[in-house]
Amino acid sequence: MIDMMKSLKRVASLKRSASINRRALNVTSPRGLSVLSPRVSRWSGVSHLFHILVVIGFVISSLIAIGCGYMFVLPSLSQAFYGYGASKTNVPLSSCNIFNGSWVLDDSYPLYNATECPFVEQGFNCLGNGREDKDYLRWRWKPMDCVIPRLDVQSILGTLRGKRVVFVGDSMSRTQWESLICLLMTGVEDKKSVYEVNGNKITKRIRFLGVRFSSFNFTVEFFRSVFLVQPGGMPRHAPKRVKSTLKLDKLDNISSHWVNSDVLIFNTGQWWVPGKLFDTGCYFQVRNTLKLGMPISAAYRTALGTWASWVEKNINTNRTRVFFRSFEPSHWSDQTRRFCNMTQHPLSEARGRDQNLFSDTILEVAKNMTVPVTVLHITSMTALRSDAHVGNWSDSPYTPDCSHWCLPGVPDVWNEIVLSYLLTDYRLHF
Repeated sequence: MIDMMKSLKRVASLKRSASINRRALNVTSPRGLSVLSPRVSRWSGVSHLFHILVVIGFVISSLIAIGCGYMFVLPSLSQAFYGYGASKTNVPLSSCNIFNGSWVLDDSYPLYNATECPFVEQGFNCLGNGREDKDYLRWRWKPMDCVIPRLDVQSILGTLRGKRVVFVGDSMSRTQWESLICLLMTGVEDKKSVYEVNGNKITKRIRFLGVRFSSFNFTVEFFRSVFLVQPGGMPRHAPKRVKSTLKLDKLDNISSHWVNSDVLIFNTGQWWVPGKLFDTGCYFQVRNTLKLGMPISAAYRTALGTWASWVEKNINTNRTRVFFRSFEPSHWSDQTRRFCNMTQHPLSEARGRDQNLFSDTILEVAKNMTVPVTVLHITSMTALRSDAHVGNWSDSPYTPDCSHWCLPGVPDVWNEIVLSYLLTDYRLHF
């Protein structure tokens, strides 16, 4: 009996000791299992791992939710800002081929009314000259891999404040010059504050035209230089068929006026044909040597080499953004240039008009220059627009024109691309 009582006391003492130990460790043993039990240790490890997994899962879920929100919200903001509703607006234009795309209908076009813009030549105002169909006005260029931002004219006017935009080239360049002026005038309240600096009317032969936006203190200028290089008279002792020359090693003598501009846009090509050269008695000259047998393609390459050297020597590209627009295809029905091969809508394929030796030469020369030049390679995209030429809707209706473009029209898109470059890729430096 005494031994039994002693045994009971030892059991009670052990229970009190275990209870004290559990309280000291702040651990509750499930279902009466001992704290030191291997089963309890395993359960604690599993519980700890479960909590870690829950935390990791929560973090991953949060990141996914944030990422999805980022992907959803930003395109919406881009759509609100740019108006095209595509998520590719963050792609820099320099990182994509903006000239690879298609023409799509857009009811927000045209971007201006030619009748309300005093700087559109009458010959390019097709609606004003009797063209009845208006479908050609409603096409927007949609690149494959990026987006051309919607024109924010007020932002552009502010960006151009105090600057000088210069176009140099032939009548195609003048058309683009007229287009840009009309685009910008849509954001100017006082139209009379926009004027030609010398009071000149726009004509085909005048060598300089400058329009000033006085409220914003900037000018948009055009210099007529159809070959870019210097025309010359008949050399001494030249054959009778030589009436004049084109000095391929000298840039046009008005080139000094192109310096100190902020945007400089060149083009040449339409006059580099036998009808404008050899048929008129104009041949090529390098230094003091006549090049009677030089083909036009070689002369064009030499002239562009002269232009490139001049740009590298005379243009401060830290200030001036230089562009060169490639050749613009025409849509004549044959070589006689008597009839237009026009359509009501853009073509679905270029039918070979997207291949052009002049455009290839421009790309090659610009690629090898030591200063940055942006080539506006509009040849392929423009080759599809057989619907947008002046045709028989000029101020000389009996002389069809399948080279120049109606305004509003294709040149507006060229300017949209130029302005997109200036306001996106060049924003920090312009």
